[in-house]
Amino acid sequence: MTKFLEFERPVADLESKIEELRHLANTGDLNIAEEVSRLQAKADRLLRQSYKDLTPWQKVQVARHPDRPKFFDYLEALIQDFIPLSGDRLFAEDWAIIGGFGRFMNIPVMIIGQQKGNDTESRIKHNFGMAKPEGYRKAMRLMELANRFKLPVITFVDTAGAYPGIDAEERGQAEAIARCIETCLKIKVPLISLIIGEGGSGGAIAIAAANAVLMLEHSVYSVISPEGCASILWRSSTKAPEAAEAQKLTAQDLFKLGIIDKIIPEPVGGAHRFKNLVTKQVKEEIENTLKPFLNLDGDKVLNMRREKFLAMGNKSL
Repeated sequence: MTKFLEFERPVADLESKIEELRHLANTGDLNIAEEVSRLQAKADRLLRQSYKDLTPWQKVQVARHPDRPKFFDYLEALIQDFIPLSGDRLFAEDWAIIGGFGRFMNIPVMIIGQQKGNDTESRIKHNFGMAKPEGYRKAMRLMELANRFKLPVITFVDTAGAYPGIDAEERGQAEAIARCIETCLKIKVPLISLIIGEGGSGGAIAIAAANAVLMLEHSVYSVISPEGCASILWRSSTKAPEAAEAQKLTAQDLFKLGIIDKIIPEPVGGAHRFKNLVTKQVKEEIENTLKPFLNLDGDKVLNMRREKFLAMGNKSL
């Protein structure tokens, strides 16, 4: 059953009435097909209206939806012959970031993604997609490995941010993130990054300093969470909606600013309602984005990436 967000409450009420009518029809001789059809049309209309002009805060809620497709969903749908590679060769394995060799459209690639988990057990295992230093050092190792074998790198970003715990700070969280960004910027193979849910702070950009950054329509990408921003500026997390508005964290704002390169449309109601359709769209966009880079030499790919980031800041809303 679809989990409804707060702003979808009118739709949820109609869907509940439809389920009640269907239950009555199954337990009696009532013919309620016409009434169900009318209510379903009204629910669909309300859903379209709700998603037609979402506020930044509502987009944050959609990006965090528990049923939104996760990295493993895209991995299963898009990548063949995946071989996971574990550990950073320095401390430990980090299950928040998963990576390894695979084939995309029969093209050998390196795949790296942040996995949040789908239930309580898997979310704890993957630390809700919040990586520690060993996760970023693993990503760094895999990108350097891809560079050695001249394999394109595809990354999937979905994290509230890097893990802020004391143990992570003790092992050099900031340094690990900085080195991972540096690795993104110095490898001589194409690097394509997709923001599929939350793109939180350095935890996201550590694997998203790419030749091309694609972003799902209702994903968000920001330097800090709206709640964190509100707590700093207003001393209250209740101001999160205002913070989200000010942060320009939506795909539409970021595209205007030149921070991302392409917005991938989502079906009405969000990616969580039509996972197969969304994975198909993502596949097409990755293919279209990656192909032009495959015939370029390493130095050209490197220079294009550096020039892209040096040019940021020249656009304004």
